[in-house]
Amino acid sequence: MSAATATWLPLATLWQREVVRFLREPSRVVSAAVTPLLFWLLLGSGFSGAFRLPGAADGASSGGSNAAGGVDFLTYFYPGTVVLVLLFAAIFSTISLIEDRREGFLQGVLAAPVSRLGVAGGKVAGGATLAWVQGAVFLALAPVAGIPLTLASAVAAAGVLALLSIQLAAIGFICAWRVSSVQGFHAVMNLLLIPLWLLSGAFFPPSSAPPWLAAVMHANPLTYGLAAFSGTLFAGTTAGGATGPSMASAAGLPAPGTSLVLTVGITAVAFALAWATAGRRSAS
Repeated sequence: MSAATATWLPLATLWQREVVRFLREPSRVVSAAVTPLLFWLLLGSGFSGAFRLPGAADGASSGGSNAAGGVDFLTYFYPGTVVLVLLFAAIFSTISLIEDRREGFLQGVLAAPVSRLGVAGGKVAGGATLAWVQGAVFLALAPVAGIPLTLASAVAAAGVLALLSIQLAAIGFICAWRVSSVQGFHAVMNLLLIPLWLLSGAFFPPSSAPPWLAAVMHANPLTYGLAAFSGTLFAGTTAGGATGPSMASAAGLPAPGTSLVLTVGITAVAFALAWATAGRRSAS
């Protein structure tokens, strides 16, 4: 078997397996998409009256909400909700790695003369594809959040979502590879993955956090992915005159361009770590 075949054949096969498995389990769509949607509607509606984006110019709000610069909490919280959809989709996808190990499928794959790059790439690509599709569907709700989409902003946002999907699927792969039970993975999710999202600026901006917490948020790799995604959505004038750079400045985040460059680098590092992790002995 050639080196190319040993890489691309398992990659394509494992990718296809993840997609087929997903299509046979429609409940995963509900659990991955409905929960973030409820978060957005309930929390967004509840916090809209009290939310203020520090540093933004005061502006009249709609619907009686106390928005800053015309950006209420439903609008601010929307990009973070889309990222949460990606996170949930990636989590549910990478859990299958633990099931594959328990059923003996993973051991069979690792015993075959295939490249570990193909194994890691197939699992990550499958999870990233499923996460991206669900995130792209949720992206269509942007106008409901007061964020009008243009063709350019939609394409750019979908591109950033693709990077984030790969990044989160790779992180999920690394976590799932190192634990031996679904219960252990849920513990990792509660202690690492959910805080990773909460401290990304999805729920509150770094500019409103204490200095020590803002420093933690700036050290969080997901912060830059969310900032890049928000920047693409607010690339032009939108609700209340907000733009990507003005939103980032008011929230205390790096500029969208800087965030995009960092997101590309972080995604590459995350996948490289997933590849390296697949080269080690699987947890029994």
